[in-house]
Parts: sequence; C-alpha cells; structure tokens
Amino acid sequence: MPSLTDGAIRRALKEVAETQKPMALADGEGRGTGRMILVIRPMPTRVTADWMAQQWRAGARTRKKFGAYPAMSLADARLVYDRDYSQGIQKGRSIKMLGDTRAGTVGDLFSGYVASLKAAGKPSWVEVEHGLGKIAGILGRHRAARDIEPEEVVSAIRPIFERGCRSMADHTRSYVRAAYSWGLKSEHDYRTRTPRRFGLLHNPAAGIPSEPYVPQSRWLSEAEFRQLYRWLECPDTPVHPPYTRAVRLLMLTGQRVEEIASLHVSQWDGREKIIDWSTTKNGKAHAIPVPQIGADLMSAITPNEYGWFFPSAMDPMRPVSHSTLYAFIWRQRGRGVIPMANNRDLRRTWKTLAGKAGLSKEIRDRIQNHTLQDISSKAYDRWNYMPEKRAAMKKWNAFILGVLGQTRGKAAA
Repeated sequence: MPSLTDGAIRRALKEVAETQKPMALADGEGRGTGRMILVIRPMPTRVTADWMAQQWRAGARTRKKFGAYPAMSLADARLVYDRDYSQGIQKGRSIKMLGDTRAGTVGDLFSGYVASLKAAGKPSWVEVEHGLGKIAGILGRHRAARDIEPEEVVSAIRPIFERGCRSMADHTRSYVRAAYSWGLKSEHDYRTRTPRRFGLLHNPAAGIPSEPYVPQSRWLSEAEFRQLYRWLECPDTPVHPPYTRAVRLLMLTGQRVEEIASLHVSQWDGREKIIDWSTTKNGKAHAIPVPQIGADLMSAITPNEYGWFFPSAMDPMRPVSHSTLYAFIWRQRGRGVIPMANNRDLRRTWKTLAGKAGLSKEIRDRIQNHTLQDISSKAYDRWNYMPEKRAAMKKWNAFILGVLGQTRGKAAA
C-alpha cells in the first residue's frame, strides 16, 4: 500500500524549512528495484519538493525528476509514475530511457516543429507558427498526431483554396507536411531528445499535391524602373517614409526583401559602404558593397532608437514586414501611378538589368546570395569576392544613374 500522504508531505516540508536538511520521502515498497520518491531540499529563500522515479540497477541508484510538488499533486504523481516508469523499472529498463508514454498531440507536433525552426535561426518560424496555429484548431489541437488522416488535412485546407487563397492553401499544406516529416525523424534522432513520442507511421500530407510551379517572368524595363523609383522618392499619397526607402534599396541592391526590411544599424558599415548579414535565408553569411547611390540613401537615413533603418509604422520596436512592403505598393494598382511589381519582381528586375549593365551571371549570383551548387563553391571556395563585388557594383551604379537620368549618386531621403 502507498505509504506517502499529503499530511506527511506537509510535515516534511515544515521540518526541512526548520532544520535546513534535505529529506527524501518514499511512496510504497520497492527497494531493490525502484519506486517513486519526493525529494525535499532547503534553498536560500524557499523549500523545493520534486517528484522523482528512483531505481537500483547493478547496485547503483539512479533518479529522474518528472514533476514538482505542489504543482503536481500526490495523486497525479502516482498516475504519472505508474504510467511512465513502473512497468519499465519492473522490466529492468533504465529510467534514463523512460519518460512520457502518451502519444504526442497535434499541438505538441506543431509546437515542436516551430521550436526546431527557431533553434535553427529560420526567420520563417513566425509565418509557420501562425499557419499551423490555425490548422491545429481545425484538426484538433489535443488529438494524437498519429490519428490524423489525409482526408482530414484535405478537408481543413480545401476551404482556404475555395475562397481564392491558392497560395495560402499551398503554404498550409507544406507547413503540415514539413511538421510531420520533422516528427517522423525527431524520435529517431540521436542528437536530440524529444519531449513527447508521436508514434507516427505516415505523413498525412505527403500525398496531397502541391500547386504547380509557374515560373514568373515579370521584370521592370528601364523606363518602368525609373517611373517607380521617382514615385518612391516623392509619392503622391501619404506613405510611411521608411517604406519607400526600403523598396528603393531593394531596387538598388537586388537583395531578399526580408533581409532589407529588417536591416539593423549593426549590419551597416558606413565607412566601407557594406551591408553584412551574419545569417540569411540559405543559412550562409552574406555581405555586399552598396552602389554609391544606395550608400547616399543609407547615409540620409537615421535609424530609430531601436536601431532599425526601416521600422514598422505600427510598432517601432520591430522592422517593417515584407508583406507590408508588398501591400503598400499593391494598393496603388488601381491608380496607374506606378508600374506594378511584387517583391520578387524587383529582385528579378535587378538580376536582369544588372546583366544588361554588363555584370556576369556568376557575380550577380554572388551579390544576390544565390546558392552555387557546384562542388567547388560548396566545399572548397572560401574567397569572399569582395573586390569583384565592388567592381560590379561600381559598374551597376553608373548604369542605374543613366537609367534615372542622374549625373551623380546623391539620393533624396
């Protein structure tokens, strides 16, 4: 019969507080194999009480914490011990290998996947967390992840598609598929410990077809480039100034919108006229010299008190989001004051016009931080190509000044 009671625990807590000596209370019999204990320790300002599974193997004692009192009551502790440790101890398994035997839920799976993206420094974790949060509510956040069937995922995504959000539907499908792929691997990854076992047998989103990839071809002609750039210098409608500056820098450098939008004072070397990112979308460090017209634009900007060059109008503690930059230009689509182009179109425009300016494809790829797939670039070449990038950007600067009809690189703020 269990020998531990709530009254005994309260008396022990009081005794340890008075004597300042640690104490271990055992629940029931089990010496020689294992049992549940409550370890009470005095601390400088309080007394702690931790539930532990205790085991004897080969004459040595091992303990593993699985809860704290009073957050976990005596009754709950017994349930957890019986569920997760008792049988394993009786079979001679090490308690180091034992743990929560409940099947991981959909919520556990999605939050674990998002945590892995955070740990890897992936900026996409914010959007993934938002997307998976919505789909978890539809699938059932507290259902076992292994119980989800492909038909349920399809039923959850179809309404998104049917209301015309084809891209969002496809992104949601990819998030679910990626989360389950992570779950299938995480339990067998010897490099990490997962807090919950999922027992997955299949990926319910693996067989759901994706939207067919349609290569885009939109890029701005020189006249369109000039029209958009001039409008951004002096828009005919109220616009938060950092937004127009961010888009102009995008046009001048051809970088990924997320990396320009979140530009921080720590990443800009005004003396060398270099933007330096320690991490980027492809996981690699990246640095580019900025053309003189871009450097003049940067020097005319005063970062806000939080160090952002392009802060959000809603929250100055955060940089502007890439979706906001896209939206503020897209709102002009019905007015005809500027040529329409999305963020990727601007990156494609730089690639195309820089080629026209005489920059080789290799140096354009390096400036835009496109991953080079040849084994030499991936495994051996560690040269930073900064002199080559500077020469290329000097040539690009001369070309773009001609496009804009300027004779010098001074840019209005």
